[in-house]
Amino acid sequence: MAPKSLASSFKRVGIVGRLHSRTVALSVKRLTQLLDQLNKEYCVELSLLDAMNELGCGAKSRTELGNWADLIIVVGGDGTFLGAARDLAQYGVPMLGINRGRLGFLTDVMPQEMEQRVAEVINGDFQLEQRFLLNVQVVRNGEVVEENCAFNDVVLHQGQSIRMIEFDLLVDGQFVYNQRSDGLIVSTPTGSTAYALSAGGPLVHPSMDALILVPMFPHSLTNRPLMVGGNSELRIKLGYENDYPPHVSLDAQIHLPLEHGDELHIRKYAHTVRLIHLVDYNYFEICRTKLGWSNKLENNDEEFDQ
Repeated sequence: MAPKSLASSFKRVGIVGRLHSRTVALSVKRLTQLLDQLNKEYCVELSLLDAMNELGCGAKSRTELGNWADLIIVVGGDGTFLGAARDLAQYGVPMLGINRGRLGFLTDVMPQEMEQRVAEVINGDFQLEQRFLLNVQVVRNGEVVEENCAFNDVVLHQGQSIRMIEFDLLVDGQFVYNQRSDGLIVSTPTGSTAYALSAGGPLVHPSMDALILVPMFPHSLTNRPLMVGGNSELRIKLGYENDYPPHVSLDAQIHLPLEHGDELHIRKYAHTVRLIHLVDYNYFEICRTKLGWSNKLENNDEEFDQ
């Protein structure tokens, strides 16, 4: 159960959504009708209003929503939530997701139960969880030339080349290895159910304070996934041996160009995402449902009652 002081502060609600989606538009319209019934002040992000001018409500940029809202509701899939989380984490506003995507690891509320579940959250029936992000710097000749953050993962990859890339990895200033591979995934626990999972990385519970490093098709089969402390500082030094400069992608949504000899500096971002879950949220149930794990134990509880 959430603190009453937090729930009672949900007076102004910001709505963020994926554009050009009929299902998102329908959910946003239903959501505004619900907030009218609950006598809540609300605004949608400007780009959403541009696509749905029939809403006839107030609109603000994401920066303005971050400064103004007490609660942010994201309507869309996990990708939409990732983008909103990166933009809004710095404002410390709790965020709730309405699932209009496929998997929905971050968006708890299903469309068919939206009115009931959002009303519960407004009334204080929810769990609040802190999730950390990664801060990424591209350092060139000793100067930071690019900087951004990632919620799921930072992926060093070949870009348009099909050749392996070579790089050095240091953790807290200590040399770990020189690796030749298709790249490296640095993931948060949140991202362990995403690309890192597809590359053979472990599932890591969101409560763990850890970074997950997953090599992508390493030349040496002994280069296995590695977990280090969440407060570790990573340095990835690109060699000059690569035919083409590799690329780095953040949450598969932001792509930063690299040059030979660049370094990637990766550490925790200064702000966390305040993620709202429904009161009956269960991480392992989400994994069973989304990843297709067996439900045999749930269906045979009577065996354990004997």
